[in-house]
Amino acid sequence: MRLMRIGIDGIPLAAAKTGVGHYTFELARHLASGSQSHEFELVSPFPFTESVLDEQSQLPPNLKLVQARTSPLRKHWWTIGLPLYARQASFDLFHGTNYNVPLWNRCPTVMTIHDLSLFLYSETHEDHLVARARMRLPTMIRTATKIITPSETVKEEVATHLKVNQEKIVAIPEAARRGFVRKSGKEVGALQRRLKIEDQFILFVGTIEPRKNLITLIRAFEEIIRATSLRPQLVIAGKEGWLNNELFAYLKGTAAAERLRFTGYVSDEELAALYSACSVFVYPSLYEGFGLPLLEAMACGAPVITSQIPSIRETVGSAARLVVPTDIGGLAQAIVNVLEDPSERAHLTTEGQKRAAAFTWQKTAEATMKVYREVLNGNP
Repeated sequence: MRLMRIGIDGIPLAAAKTGVGHYTFELARHLASGSQSHEFELVSPFPFTESVLDEQSQLPPNLKLVQARTSPLRKHWWTIGLPLYARQASFDLFHGTNYNVPLWNRCPTVMTIHDLSLFLYSETHEDHLVARARMRLPTMIRTATKIITPSETVKEEVATHLKVNQEKIVAIPEAARRGFVRKSGKEVGALQRRLKIEDQFILFVGTIEPRKNLITLIRAFEEIIRATSLRPQLVIAGKEGWLNNELFAYLKGTAAAERLRFTGYVSDEELAALYSACSVFVYPSLYEGFGLPLLEAMACGAPVITSQIPSIRETVGSAARLVVPTDIGGLAQAIVNVLEDPSERAHLTTEGQKRAAAFTWQKTAEATMKVYREVLNGNP
């Protein structure tokens, strides 16, 4: 195939990387390294973060980061700015990695839909974002040539709830990043001392927002403290999100508050150390499109307890203990069982590392490049 110029949405890299930002960066990096005869460009109307710019020298030479110039007219990015830029840049294809594609375009477009939480769990999001998604996403779906989802579960949801032909959708799983491997005791010990984290702790990682179901985890933790002799810490790593008034009001009255540690946003290196050191990683989310923290935790050897919901079952297979996410008693009992049973922890660690190793960003990039080729060959 002739040289292709692929544009990729760089806006997720204009803020501290969370799930979509990590997806965007890792996909772009591995697309470029695996297809060196083609050119790739991460383009954003906003400045990239310093951490992203610091990594620029490590990127393949056929991947560029471009902050596009804007004007009063071009600041309307998806309707005017990006379509004009894509034309000037002679993109053969544009990939919107975060639910958006240029609304007027001369080149084919691929769009990633990570989940439908704004539609299916609208009560866990702010009203204006729900309204915006319901107005914009159907238009973006009609505009996109092809849609990528991270799981078969989300593919089915998009087809069913947004009335999209399944042939237009491809499920391509994600993977843990290369830095997520088990860390040594020295690295882990220094971090634990700095963050005042004890030897035995339960870990949760993610943005603090209602869909992550932290209030159920904290109630289960209270039950463990109240009804058993176990005294672990509960460590919550992640930045504060939205609609958390109920959670923080509840925390003021909990007797277990002194055993809680909120770390805030942590770097990948710190996160890998926390995964490596925790006694168990617990992720009781009400809804996920894929559940990337689960693979990260498994790659670092953490035993995992998580939600018995379709997308997560698809991600973890039989390598984690699954619980009903709204069952406080069931979650508490599962945590106690894992904490008290070294053989169960060892089994979950072994199976989890094998499961995580089955997913790689190279596979994700290869499957995505196949979608690009199908689109450009006129077979969307």
